[in-house]
Amino acid sequence: MEVENLIDAGPLIGWFNANDQWHEWSVKTLSSLRGPLHTTEIVLGEACWHLGGNTQPAHALLALVRAGVIQLLHPWPELLARTQELMMKYERMDPADASLVVLSEVHRRAKIITTDRRDFSVYRRFGNRRLPVIMPPD
Repeated sequence: MEVENLIDAGPLIGWFNANDQWHEWSVKTLSSLRGPLHTTEIVLGEACWHLGGNTQPAHALLALVRAGVIQLLHPWPELLARTQELMMKYERMDPADASLVVLSEVHRRAKIITTDRRDFSVYRRFGNRRLPVIMPPD
């Protein structure tokens, strides 16, 4: 399976929350991409939580998963040891971020779409290689 885009919670939140600081960037960026977006269940859960849980924006996001616009990848349990290695290396890394970094090691051409410049500028894959990311401008 060809995976081109791995999406973090920030752009998903911005896409569905018109009051989010990254709303315009998220809509423009995500609308310009071809093919399905890929993420993980933990990232999807984080985005739904930030969208208010059982709310219309969260249900709109889930509808895109049901329609196949957003597809879920499952790095665990197979890549759980690597996930933990990354989390132990980066003190601020949570399991959602780690799931995307691990998947970027598996799907080497995929870009991570995130609004989290502070963390994703620091994280590395394969030990010391910068992540291929799409982020809002400084």
